[in-house]
Amino acid sequence: MGPARIILFLCPHNAAKSIIAAAYFDQLVQNRGLPYRAASAGTSPDAVPSPAVVAMLRDEGLDVAGYRPRRVTTKDLTGAHRVISLGCDPDDLDGGAQVDRWDDVPPASQNLAAARTAIKQHLDLLVAELAADDRPAAPGV
Repeated sequence: MGPARIILFLCPHNAAKSIIAAAYFDQLVQNRGLPYRAASAGTSPDAVPSPAVVAMLRDEGLDVAGYRPRRVTTKDLTGAHRVISLGCDPDDLDGGAQVDRWDDVPPASQNLAAARTAIKQHLDLLVAELAADDRPAAPGV
């Protein structure tokens, strides 16, 4: 197996939704043995992750306390296998990457539980799609 392919999760501040998505994504693909890993960034990053997000993920055994939000780069976009936007405007992004939009995820600052639920639903579909794409073709196909 080659190097892990990157799924880049973006949200404006890289302090909540993209961190949640990346943490759960890494857990899901690791549990399924898939060759992917998450990265996250923002278009206008905050200085630190949301304390509520850090606490929620810590309660679920996911440690993101050391994560520092960062600005997305063209290299991030061009190097990603997929780019998932959680509230960023894809027109503001350079790099020509195809951007999947999860615009139905509510702001975590307003309803953290609803944001987590929406992200998990999207991730279940994404990981199932990636797993199906990674299956070897049947012999003779």
